[in-house]
Amino acid sequence: MGRMVVHVLFFGQLKDIVGVGEETFDAAAGARLEDLYASYAQRFPRLAAFRPSVAASINQEYAPWNAKPRAGDEVAFLPPVSGGSAVAFEDIVRIVRARIETDEIVASLKAAEDGAVTVFEGIVRNHSRGKSTLYLEYEAYEAMALAKMREIGTEMRKRFAIHRLAMVHRLGRLEIGETSVLIAVSSTHRAAAFDACRYGIDTLKRVVPIWKKEFFADGAVWSEGEKIAAEAFSPQRTSSP
Repeated sequence: MGRMVVHVLFFGQLKDIVGVGEETFDAAAGARLEDLYASYAQRFPRLAAFRPSVAASINQEYAPWNAKPRAGDEVAFLPPVSGGSAVAFEDIVRIVRARIETDEIVASLKAAEDGAVTVFEGIVRNHSRGKSTLYLEYEAYEAMALAKMREIGTEMRKRFAIHRLAMVHRLGRLEIGETSVLIAVSSTHRAAAFDACRYGIDTLKRVVPIWKKEFFADGAVWSEGEKIAAEAFSPQRTSSP
């Protein structure tokens, strides 16, 4: 059987176990994602315990475990997600490493026809797991995270009568009280703004590949988060013949 080389990415706890964030991998032609992960689990036995909650992707699209990547594809193994690029319609969808400027962003959404703006801010609290939190660090599969955030924005527009929206997530080190994620929505009536905002943050937490590491006085741990939801998978992605 022939061989193929794929580019493999790891994030969060998986990256800590393997010891690298990315590498090339020489696999048998026709190997499935399941086979690639099993090969790594043989080298790094701790990976096996994560398998039920890990998701996989090919070229920045979630894919089922029986999918077969092709030579040159980018494969990523993604632990449960923790739960600047402007797009059309004046929407704001960004991943940033600096402070999220909530007031400025919200002001930019307001227009004369709006009767409501709903704002959700996820902020860093000072406790978790019964211990005092020192600070957090966030990392992401950035290209894929942005793509999924844009998909969520598109779906929000389909489902709710809204005018403008902002969806911004911060990466890197965040101190207590700082904003990690912002969802803001403007609309004519408050019900649509409330519903869209809730849908936006709940869906982001389920499908966008962003991970959180919590730091305490006695060490650090990756947040367990939520298993990536089935809704994240593209209906076009099927197993290769």
